[in-house]
Amino acid sequence: MGREERFPVWEAALGAGVAAAFAAGLVGVYLSMPDSDYSFLKLPRNLEELQILTGHLENYTSDYTLQVLVGYCAVYIFMQTFMIPGTIFMSLLAGALFGQLRGVALVVFAATAGASSCYFLSKMIGKPLVFTLWPDKLSFFQKQVAKRREKLLNYILFLRVTPTLPNTFINLASPIVDVPYHTFLLGTLIGLIPAAYVTVRAGIALGELTSLSDLYDTQSIALLFLIGVVSVTPALLGKEEAQEKPSEVAVGAS
Repeated sequence: MGREERFPVWEAALGAGVAAAFAAGLVGVYLSMPDSDYSFLKLPRNLEELQILTGHLENYTSDYTLQVLVGYCAVYIFMQTFMIPGTIFMSLLAGALFGQLRGVALVVFAATAGASSCYFLSKMIGKPLVFTLWPDKLSFFQKQVAKRREKLLNYILFLRVTPTLPNTFINLASPIVDVPYHTFLLGTLIGLIPAAYVTVRAGIALGELTSLSDLYDTQSIALLFLIGVVSVTPALLGKEEAQEKPSEVAVGAS
């Protein structure tokens, strides 16, 4: 078995250590909250569970804002780091508890921190996992990154705004295909804002939602598509200019 196909013990221990750090933070939040029945505290898997969780947390948010914020960020970052589905419900929760502006800021911060944590964890131990789960996607992504190296930020922005590739895959594969962290960070930070705005806005009217499909109306989809087109346009223009230059050189030489 090759070196890239196995998980050394120290790498497994590192992943366990990261998980333990998140768990310790959540235990600290739990112990600092007042005595009460916290049976409602669980990751929501549907809108009904989310509405129940929101109803209970609203009673604590005003008096225990710091604990709720720390607990929220720890859970969100943990989910992003270890690819646990359901962060869309966490984004809705931010809107319901904190409103539009603070909710968007909170979601963008937690999502970017979680994506960064996943990026560095994948840099150390993720290569065998990505090669096993998404060999074709990884090959495609590697080729696209190589072709767009000079306009890589625009490409990462485009990927974050549009559903071209799953965000989980982008987080895991970026360090493997040599996307620099500063490009990854900036593209993630800016690229997540539009979707965060749409989701947080929907969370403010959480009681009116009947399904997740209600999140994206025609206006929201059009906005995300427009932003995606604008973000990738510089990369496309740069490619056209690069193709024109050899032609100009050939004409000048003839």
